[in-house]
This record gives sequence, structure tokens and C-alpha cells, in this order.
Amino acid sequence: MTSEQWGRVEEDGTVYVKTADGERSVGQYPEGTPEEALAFFTNRFDQLAFEVEQLERRVHAGKTSPDEATAAVKTVIEKVTDANAVGDLASLVARLEALAPVIATQREARKAERAAKAAEAKVAKEALVAEAEKLAQSNDWRNGANRLRELLDQWKALPRIDRSSDDALWRRFSTARTAYTRRRKAHFAELNARREDAKVIKERIIVEAEQLSSSTDWGPTAGRYRDLMREWKAAGPAPKDVDDKLWKQFRAAQDVFFGARDEANAALDAEFAQNAVVKEGLLAEAQQLLPLLEKGEDLDAVKRSFRAIADRWDEAGKVPRDRIKELEGAMRKVEQAIKSAEDAQWRKSDPEKSARADDMIAKLEEAIAQVESDLDKARSAGDDRKIKSLEENLESRRQFLEMAKRASADFS
Repeated sequence: MTSEQWGRVEEDGTVYVKTADGERSVGQYPEGTPEEALAFFTNRFDQLAFEVEQLERRVHAGKTSPDEATAAVKTVIEKVTDANAVGDLASLVARLEALAPVIATQREARKAERAAKAAEAKVAKEALVAEAEKLAQSNDWRNGANRLRELLDQWKALPRIDRSSDDALWRRFSTARTAYTRRRKAHFAELNARREDAKVIKERIIVEAEQLSSSTDWGPTAGRYRDLMREWKAAGPAPKDVDDKLWKQFRAAQDVFFGARDEANAALDAEFAQNAVVKEGLLAEAQQLLPLLEKGEDLDAVKRSFRAIADRWDEAGKVPRDRIKELEGAMRKVEQAIKSAEDAQWRKSDPEKSARADDMIAKLEEAIAQVESDLDKARSAGDDRKIKSLEENLESRRQFLEMAKRASADFS
């Protein structure tokens, strides 16, 4: 429709807009032609139409909240209704009023979205509270505090839910944090007290260790150092700023003593080196007795020879510490071989075993005689089944008798 259909111009330049309720004056344009006057006020209408179109786009795109959109629609309707412009103002109003159900739908959608987010936030906050309460009862002093700070940051990032639920969950969360913090402070206070006690104990240990460092009573002093080390470990850590320093002092005292002991032992080892040479020769003599045992030579003669070697072994004296295990172990093997031969000889001559073997032979011979008698009777009676059973019994007993005779021979 043309601008003349929506407005007209009086001769004095007054411009009217046509509405459903009739005409109303929108202004004057005395300096120009009627066409120019209508064009001026029509341009105002176009600007209003553009504003309505932009608002429609924003509302349909959901770029403004329902409350903001409602307020904007109301403002533009008032602006269009009383606008000094020429055009179909009623259609603009109708377009604006048509946005009301769109905004209402968006309001319901946002309400449902907020409800869903609130439900999700409640679940998330309940999970945060549950974890915080679990941490409040734990002894994870190293990571617990950091984790609670992380949980607090996550809580702050979540949206608020209904006030009563939010406040109740926050009280539980805050109570858990407070309980953990108090327990953690108490733990570290106790730990610090124990470390101070450990410091006192370790300082006392160091005093004794330094006093012992000049001792030449090697065995008992080394044992006491082992005791002091156990006491040191049992004391636990001292405060971090002194624990390493105390350990270095304790270690230094030990190094002095054990260094001196090692020097003394080295001197003794050099002194005992010749003794090891002598014992190597004696060991070779002792090992030459082993083939005699294998050949079954006179065991008493072997034992006498070994005792003579053992006496010379003791007279040879001490050997260097790093040779003790080797030489003594080899000598013990020879001694054990002689002992094993002696035990074997005794077992063979054990009178009790010999008597038991003879008794077993007598009983078996008596049993065999009885089975032979029963077998003769069965054969006379023609009892094949009993004959077979008695023959098997007889064979078994004869085998046992042979074994018993061989065993008895070993004891002879």
C-alpha cells in the first residue's frame, strides 16, 4: 500500500496518519510539498518497522531473557502506538503482540532448564559434600587439604539451588572442612612434639657415639654402635631443619671408630697370613684321608690321623678374617665325612638291630613251614583255588625271608 493510503497532508502542512480509530495528527511539514511531507513521516515508520524486525529476530533467536524481551516489547508497543509516523502502525503492534506466546514458551523452557541445572547442581553438591565428609575422617594429611581446596573451587563454580537445600549442604561441607582442618592441625602438632622428642634422643645418642669413637674394645663397642643405631631408628625423624645435621654427626662418630677398627683388623690379617699357609697344608693332609674312607680302610687309624691334624690345626692359630669361612668350612667337610663313616659302621654293628633281624628270620621260617603244610593239605584235597592262594602267599614270604637274611648278614 502507498503512503497516501496511511496518511494525508492538509494545506497548512499538517500531516495525519490513518488508524482503525480514525485520523490523528503526527506533525507539520510546512516547508515542503505534500509528497515530501508524507515521505518524511513514512521514513519514521520505516525506522519503527526496522526496530520491530530487529526485536523479532532477537526474541526468536533467544538472545534476550524472557523478562528483557517482555520489557522491550512493551516499550516498542508504546513507542509505535503514539508514534508520529505514517504507515500501518497497527500491523507493527500486531507483530509485537505476536511475540508474547513466543516469549512465554521461552520462559517455560528456561524455567525447565534452570530446574534441570538446579537438580544437576544439587547432585554435584551432594557428591562434593560426601567426599568432603569422607576426607574429614581420613588421615591423608598430605593430599587431603589440597583436595578440599579443589572441592571448594568446584562448589563455587556450581550455581545456587533452592536456598534451604543450598544452605544445608553448605553447612555440611563447611563442617567437614573444619573438622579435617582441626584434626590435621592436631596431627602436625603431635608430630612436631614427637620430632622434638626425637631430637633430644638423637642428641644423647650422638654424645655417646662420640665418646665411643676412640674405643679400642672392638667387639663390645661395635655391638653398642648397633644398639645405638636401633635406638636412632626407633626415635623417628627429628625436625627437618636439623635431622640431616644430626645424622651426619652420628655417622661421623661411627666412621671414626669403624675406620680405626678396620685398620687394626688389616694389621692382624697381615700378621695371620702365614697361619693361613700352614692351615692350607694341614687341610691338604686331612683331605688325603677321604680316599681311605671310600676304600674301607681302618676307621680307627683314620680317626687318629685326623685328630693329630686337628691338634696341629688349633696350634696354627688365627687366620685372616676373609679366609676363616673358606678354611674352616673345608676342614668341617672332612670331619663330617669321618663322622658319617663312623655312624654307618655303628649302624651295621648295632646288636639290637641284629637281634630284631634274627627274630624276623625265625618268625618267617616258622610261617613258611605252616604255609607249606597247608599247601600240602590243599593239594591232597584238590582245592585249586586254595592252592593258588597259598602258593602266592608262600612266594611272598620266601621273598621277605631272603631280604631279612641279607639284612642280618649286614649286621654280622
